[in-house]
Amino acid sequence: MFCFFRQKVVLKLDFHDEKCRQKVMKTASGISGVESVAMDKDQKLTVTGDIDPVVAVRKLRKLCHTDIVSVGPAKEPEKKKEEPKKDEKKADANKNQPAYSYNLVYYPPMTHYHAPIYMEEDPAGCVIC
Repeated sequence: MFCFFRQKVVLKLDFHDEKCRQKVMKTASGISGVESVAMDKDQKLTVTGDIDPVVAVRKLRKLCHTDIVSVGPAKEPEKKKEEPKKDEKKADANKNQPAYSYNLVYYPPMTHYHAPIYMEEDPAGCVIC
């Protein structure tokens, strides 16, 4: 499955009556990933969401003639810039000071030590018949 980003797809439709328009709107809103559907007077359908434009056209062509007019990223609503707060001004004042980073690694304390045990080979202890 492909991963799509939020985009705005504008489609030009050619339908003749109100019944066909209602079917088109219902079909377009039923496509997976669709967030909003809008139609203007020029029979242009604008679909916004995480959708594949080819899938949308394929489903709508079963109802009426459909062409892709444009495909592009959906514009996010603009956010207002906030003035920096007093705390942020203090952080900006400390910006010129060097930042030190330390890699802290925890080594657990050694509670006891096990010495390696070596077995001496005893040639008299091994008998091969």
